[in-house]
Amino acid sequence: MAIDTSKNLRNQMIYSVFVRNYSPEGTFERVRQDLVRIKNLGTDILWLMPIHPIGEKNRKGTLGSPYAISDYRAVNPEYGTIDDLKALVDDSHALGMKVIIDVVYNHTSPDSRLAAEHPEWFFHRADGSFGNKVGDWWDVIDLDYSNEALWDYQIETLVMWAQIVDGFRCDVAPIIPVAFWQRAREAVKQVNPEAIWLAESVESGFVRFLRTRKIPVASDAELYSAFDMEYEYDIYDEFYGFLKGEMSLAEYCGAVNRQEFIYPDNYVKARYLENHDRPRIRSFIHDEKTLKNWTALQFFHKGIVLFYAGQEAGCSHQPSLFDRDTVDWNAPEKIDLEAYVRKLSEIKHRPLFADSTYYMTAVTENIAAAVHTENEWLPDETAERTGHAAAGFFALRPTQEETAAGCPGSCIIELAEIKTGDGRKLSDIFPDGTYQDLISGEEIEVCSGCITFTGGPVIIEKYI
Repeated sequence: MAIDTSKNLRNQMIYSVFVRNYSPEGTFERVRQDLVRIKNLGTDILWLMPIHPIGEKNRKGTLGSPYAISDYRAVNPEYGTIDDLKALVDDSHALGMKVIIDVVYNHTSPDSRLAAEHPEWFFHRADGSFGNKVGDWWDVIDLDYSNEALWDYQIETLVMWAQIVDGFRCDVAPIIPVAFWQRAREAVKQVNPEAIWLAESVESGFVRFLRTRKIPVASDAELYSAFDMEYEYDIYDEFYGFLKGEMSLAEYCGAVNRQEFIYPDNYVKARYLENHDRPRIRSFIHDEKTLKNWTALQFFHKGIVLFYAGQEAGCSHQPSLFDRDTVDWNAPEKIDLEAYVRKLSEIKHRPLFADSTYYMTAVTENIAAAVHTENEWLPDETAERTGHAAAGFFALRPTQEETAAGCPGSCIIELAEIKTGDGRKLSDIFPDGTYQDLISGEEIEVCSGCITFTGGPVIIEKYI
């Protein structure tokens, strides 16, 4: 783990914007005009997907992928000017938000500035032509990091941008040498000590795929030496497996729990329900109640929230990366979740969620309980435990009967059957009494060690 990574990142929310498709105008200025709304969601960090010019050669779609960059040191003129970007950053700062930009350092467009000026910095096929190591990325050509001069150029570019923005989301970061990222982090720190580093780590299946082809790729654990945050693609199989009905809730909970002991103490996972590379969560979940349960769990999870523009409107359509495909903020399936997200963000900012031990339990096949307990030092085994704890209950998939009725049903949950990360029973932390649901404000009764769960997400807390 980057030794100076702050656990306070776990209290925060990233809002991801694809400038082209955020609005009909598709400009920095239009995003700037919407900053107050974005901030009011509870956003701490605004992530702008690639802002650079896009290559012409081998374009996918009509406008090309923003990840096929032609010049790392310029902005896409379709979005505006560098001054427009700076105005967006300045206004974000005035509202208390930071801004990070996408770094796409594994590849460029075939007609990029670097390909023309430094062809020796690229991967070449046996016949000497440009190429890439992943076949379906046919609109880009791969860089070759065996060239030290490439390292210098790329790091100089990051230092340049770090004087304008607050950090970077790094595309397919594991394919680029970890030593490069470590060196880049140190160089950027000289001009921006508070720079934020988010790695797009990759799925375990992709790691295996690359390694069977002798393509170097770093594990999540290795990446943490250079990055503050990583995607939670390490539990991709269990997450989507559960959504598609192919894996159990217990398997998903087990995958989340595993993260607590395989990563450094200050690990930060970017918790997503959707992103620009994955289907909208609404394409899996159609009823509002279950959608709110998953959204609440996203915020309750240990880690930073990664929110994709349009998610707050319950959008089901995944915008294309290759064409103008504006987010439909008034789609027929719209659900206005803005006030709900704002409330969840307020809860997320409580200190407990920055430094805790986290544990999930599958209460039934469809209902999960999750518990944060404050980390504390005990002088001996007999010392009385104090601190802060929070428990959440989430209905994540309706039964067939509940689906027919349009929402999850109710059940009795025995707290003694749910354990915390340090082995205590939840009934020992939440004895019989009345607690307030932090989401709805309603009273929750614990009676005879049980609560009646009615299907809506519930979060209760206790100072021990």
